[in-house]
Amino acid sequence: MRDPYGVLGVPNNASEAAIKSAYRKLAKKLHPDANKADKNAASKFAELNAAYEIVGDEDKRKAFDRGEIDAEGKPRFRGFEGAGQGGPGAGGFGRDSHFETFTWGPDGGVHRSGGRGPGGFGGGGIDEILKGMFGGRRGGQFEPEDFAEPAATGRDVTGSVTITLPEAATGTSRRVQLPTGKEIDVKIPAGLADGQTIRLKGQGMPGPRGPMGDALITVSIAPHPVFQRAGADLRLDLPVTLYEAVLGAKVRVPTLDGAIELAIPAGTSSGRTLRIKGKGLPGKDGAGDLYVTARIVLPEGGDADLEELMKRWVDQKPYDPRRDIS
Repeated sequence: MRDPYGVLGVPNNASEAAIKSAYRKLAKKLHPDANKADKNAASKFAELNAAYEIVGDEDKRKAFDRGEIDAEGKPRFRGFEGAGQGGPGAGGFGRDSHFETFTWGPDGGVHRSGGRGPGGFGGGGIDEILKGMFGGRRGGQFEPEDFAEPAATGRDVTGSVTITLPEAATGTSRRVQLPTGKEIDVKIPAGLADGQTIRLKGQGMPGPRGPMGDALITVSIAPHPVFQRAGADLRLDLPVTLYEAVLGAKVRVPTLDGAIELAIPAGTSSGRTLRIKGKGLPGKDGAGDLYVTARIVLPEGGDADLEELMKRWVDQKPYDPRRDIS
């Protein structure tokens, strides 16, 4: 990454308020939502965030200014202090310096021999130097200390798509535009529930140093004019005539993959439900069923002959369907 001060457009001695103000102005200018036509908008915005993460943090800024970390926040290896050339008093390996010999033992520890003079390693010897550099000895071995912060994962983005009920039964695909301006093809599996979310790895915003975020696509299923969904099952109200209900009949019933014939038993009351196996939606345990509920529908506008028949019926064969709820 470029010098973070240069990315933010501020001098190295800029105040905290000036840095924050510059970041806010550039964030508003470079945000991907405001630059949908720029295919590099996301990377520019990520670079800005990474720069502000360095110089916008007091400790990291000081570390960067001292040369201890680079523009990405990673520590710079500066070597052993005092390892330069020079005389005995300069801390270097002078001609009169005395050296110690260090070997790695079978247990992973450090074994020292020889003497140490003013031109050698000072202040506690190699154990202390290694401890300071690598975070100490753990279980008989030296393990590097994790100087860098954990990689910051990019931000997730969200999107939505609406499909039809038949598409939910068979599966489909949709092209979705993300808030970043990017368009992606989303494969929607069969049997997806209304409101379920599909996670697309690495399709979100980039992080300052870490991996890309994800895209979360919420799938809605549009209402169907005939079917109602109940999990993997479907329900359908089927209009039947009075004579079909009384005498029985074979009627055509719609399903998601074409109409079929359904036998209505004689003497079917309105509200009776018949099940057609396997004509629902795909599910974890197999396809659901279609439940068909008969709804008796009388002729529109009335019928004089039917009324006369009912008058004779009520006189000759009265019955009470509400006797159990009175």
